[in-house]
Amino acid sequence: MLEKIVIANRGEIALRILRACRELDIKTVAIHSEADRDLKHVRLADESVCIGPAASAASYLHVPAIISAAEVCDAQAIHPGYGFLSENADFAERVEQSGFVFIGPRPETIRLMGDKITAIEAMKAAGVPTVPGSDGPLDDNDERTLSLANDIGYPVIVKAAGGGGGRGMRVVHSEASLLNSISLTRAEAGAAFGNETLYMEKYLENPRHVEFQVLADTHGNAIHLGERDCSMQRRHQKVVEEAPAPGITDEVRQKIGERCAEACRQIGYRGAGTFEFLYEDGEFYFIEMNTRVQVEHPVTEMITGVDIVREQLLIASGEPLHYTQDDIKVRGHAVECRINAEDPTNFMPCPGDISQLHVPGGPGVRVDTHLYNGYRVPQYYDSMIGKLIAHGENRDVAIARMRTALSEMVIDGIKTNIPLHTEIMADSNFVAGGMNIHYLEKKLGL
Repeated sequence: MLEKIVIANRGEIALRILRACRELDIKTVAIHSEADRDLKHVRLADESVCIGPAASAASYLHVPAIISAAEVCDAQAIHPGYGFLSENADFAERVEQSGFVFIGPRPETIRLMGDKITAIEAMKAAGVPTVPGSDGPLDDNDERTLSLANDIGYPVIVKAAGGGGGRGMRVVHSEASLLNSISLTRAEAGAAFGNETLYMEKYLENPRHVEFQVLADTHGNAIHLGERDCSMQRRHQKVVEEAPAPGITDEVRQKIGERCAEACRQIGYRGAGTFEFLYEDGEFYFIEMNTRVQVEHPVTEMITGVDIVREQLLIASGEPLHYTQDDIKVRGHAVECRINAEDPTNFMPCPGDISQLHVPGGPGVRVDTHLYNGYRVPQYYDSMIGKLIAHGENRDVAIARMRTALSEMVIDGIKTNIPLHTEIMADSNFVAGGMNIHYLEKKLGL
């Protein structure tokens, strides 16, 4: 078992990792920026090291400082959480070359799945369903590109191989605008990702976003923990997540989930990961894999009873999975609301001091947050300040508990998006289930 790890992140996920470490009697080192001296996990960790000023580039993205902190504190491993360097293959490689354990996939696996073209090729080889597309990068042969688009059928979407999170993509509705759109996207991709490689896929007009959680160890074992529906999005950013996805049968869940697990075995995956799909007209289409723990992992934990972060630590320690696929049962339903420090009408970030905090409770209610009375939300980082999760015997109960929890939650001193979540939980179409990824934006008039 690992004895001491560096938590290379901040906020609620850093606190989540610290708690899992305590359960396993693993010592923790909290690295932090100058702006984050008062974070809860920094106060609770066994050791803490300030690695730089507030700017992420000089602290949480500063690889030499993170490695030095691990060396100074004599740690054995580094947990990257999500965001920041969590899917940076160069960072993972540097961690391992420096003699530490990277709590995540191998660097070569991160590279494989980080390039959308090689990821799609790997998924096809494993029998995972993919979106009809160019089956490789677009070249400079305009005639071939136009022919490909006609074969796929308009609308198509042009994507950057190194993109993600909704960036580096452009929807094209006609042949007349295709070549110009490719030129613009290629320039943007080169500037944003340092990689001008593009590929093309069929654009699904009204899909849902459904993803499968997997766990894989270093002994060739891999399982899936079912699926989540993350279709309630704003500008490609998830707002509400739930598990299981409405309308997905046990038979389909096992079929797609097993293909994901088999893909993990074939590529030698290690740790926690998520296969993201677009789901339309009863069909799944792979879009990308997140090679890290997801923000929305709690809804899966609530319906399966599996502590995903704990499993990450055990896998990194070299232990085989403690579960077989037959052990994984879906129990009830869970919904998660991402709580952001932002104006609920214009979505502008709203940093400031927390003058009063009251978190809800009751059966099936979980709150993952690093907030406390008197804490100052800094202006330098992502606006998410917590996650509110409700679990019930079925979806109706979970939503009812979420409504109650939202009505009880008090965060004074700053504006939050709690009013937006309250509105979503009362929306008749959301309550009916199965809304597509465009529904929330249309509801908000965006």
